[in-house]
Amino acid sequence: MKYLSLFLLSIFFFSQPSVSQKMNKTYLFVGCYTEKVPGTGMYVFEFDSGTGSLKEVSKVENIVNASFLTLAPDGKFVYACTETQLETPGNVSAYGFNAANGQLSFLNKQSVEGRNPAYAMVHPAGRFVASANYTDGGVSIFERNNDGSLKPAAQHFDIEGKSTIPGRQDDAHTHAAVFDPAGDFLFVPDLGSDKILAYAFDKSSAQPATFSNELTVTTTPGSGPRHLEFHPNGKFAYCVEELSGTVSSYTYSKGKLTPIGRVSTYTKKFDIYGGADLHTSPDGKFLYVSNRVSEENTIAIFSIDQKSGQLTLVGHESTYGDHPRSFVIDPSGNFLLVANQFGNNIVVFKRDKKTGLLTKTDTEVKVKLPASLKMRTY
Repeated sequence: MKYLSLFLLSIFFFSQPSVSQKMNKTYLFVGCYTEKVPGTGMYVFEFDSGTGSLKEVSKVENIVNASFLTLAPDGKFVYACTETQLETPGNVSAYGFNAANGQLSFLNKQSVEGRNPAYAMVHPAGRFVASANYTDGGVSIFERNNDGSLKPAAQHFDIEGKSTIPGRQDDAHTHAAVFDPAGDFLFVPDLGSDKILAYAFDKSSAQPATFSNELTVTTTPGSGPRHLEFHPNGKFAYCVEELSGTVSSYTYSKGKLTPIGRVSTYTKKFDIYGGADLHTSPDGKFLYVSNRVSEENTIAIFSIDQKSGQLTLVGHESTYGDHPRSFVIDPSGNFLLVANQFGNNIVVFKRDKKTGLLTKTDTEVKVKLPASLKMRTY
């Protein structure tokens, strides 16, 4: 009887699903503008990766303009650019995330020492968070505490520069701070100076970033580099150029970005362009870019040559809203979700993994001024 009891107990124990198996939840995190006053600045939705449906599970009140979100590598913490588009310095705000109930809890925030923080990213090893300011060109590096909160900036770089378009490129406007996949370099696209600034990054140092003029890339005059995305294989990178309505392709090795091509992301020509976000599919076969001109409002779809990294246009899909500032591909690769900032909606598209094409689903949620989307499966 003793052995039988032990046998039955072992069957029960080993047949139970693990915590991660029990969880198996995919969440969508949404950052929103709040019209410069405290309001509902963040939402969490549970996403059904089978049907593409969304269900709101929580939201964060009393924050100002949470214009960009990023997740820690372990998914336990969310960092938001807050107090953006004000005449005073903005912040990076830290939140803990409970995947069991979908709740966010405020930890602390630290000043970015400039106006309008527009982008943040956590280093792959998790120790540091980098952010970029748009209005006052600058880059800040924060060290994380063990509880996920942020220490005051360990480093801050004031960026200066200008280029050819009056009114848009009179000063530096750093628009992203992107680590390479290995975490050995940090790249900062500067819309104002038409450069992708490069920094060597030593994750073991208390002051990890060192500017590298040699690895800094000068882009086409008037292009306005905005966001940079590395291919999953780490050998290619793509930069959406806001002012020229283009995306540039690069090969990548040990901090060196080498240009290999540049193509339009729009269906027709405009006097003023508004390229915004870009992401590669999880399998690395396609690149998607959002176009924000009101007469356009599309996602451009490109296939990626797996040997050369070159792009070939596949087509365009309407975003069914105005000003697609941000979008995200769900972890399964089956869906693409678009945040139309001025359309006040998030639209879910089914993604064909073979062709890369998008088909609008029936799922659409109304959210005021959505500005940033991030997803993770737990």
